[in-house]
Amino acid sequence: MHATTILMVRKNGRVVIGGDGQVSLGQTIVKGNARKVRRLAKGNVIGGFAGSTADAFTLFERLEGKLEQYPGQLTRACVELTKDWRTDRYLRRLEAMMLVADKEVGLLLSGAGDVLEPEGGIMAIGSGGNYALAAARALADSGLDAETMVRRSLVIAAEICVYTNSNIVIESLDA
Repeated sequence: MHATTILMVRKNGRVVIGGDGQVSLGQTIVKGNARKVRRLAKGNVIGGFAGSTADAFTLFERLEGKLEQYPGQLTRACVELTKDWRTDRYLRRLEAMMLVADKEVGLLLSGAGDVLEPEGGIMAIGSGGNYALAAARALADSGLDAETMVRRSLVIAAEICVYTNSNIVIESLDA
C-alpha cells in the first residue's frame, strides 16, 4: 500500500496508533492533513488504515457493525470481518490494510485474510511502515513511552518515505 504510514505500539499498559496525514494520487500529493487514525466502538477501539480511503471507510463501517454484533470481542469481530472480506464479491475488491486495537489486543487486518497480532507489541503498515517499524523497534528499549515512540518513529519514516509526511495524528487507550 502506498501513500501512508500507520504504526501501533503497545507498551506499559498503553496502546497507541499513529499515522501521517499525506494522501497521494500517483506521484502527486493531494492532501497533507488526512485523518487515517480514528476511534471506533464508542471510543473503546482505535484503528488506522493504509490504502484507498473509500475502501478503508467501508471496512471501518463493517468493523463497527461486527463490534456491535460481538461487543468487547475485538479479535472475534476482526476474524468475522476478514472472513466477509475474503468471501464477499464486493468486499473482496477493497484495497486497504488496517491496524486496530483495544485495551487487550492489537491486530493487523488484510484482504488476504490476515488477522495478525504484533510480535513485541509493535506493528506497522503502509509505504513507510517498514521504516516506522524499524525505528520503533530500535526505540523499544529506550525507556520512552508508547506515544513518544510512535511520534519519533513516524517522524523518522517521514524523513525517508516520500509517501509519508510529518502531520501526525495519534490515538491511544490505557489499560
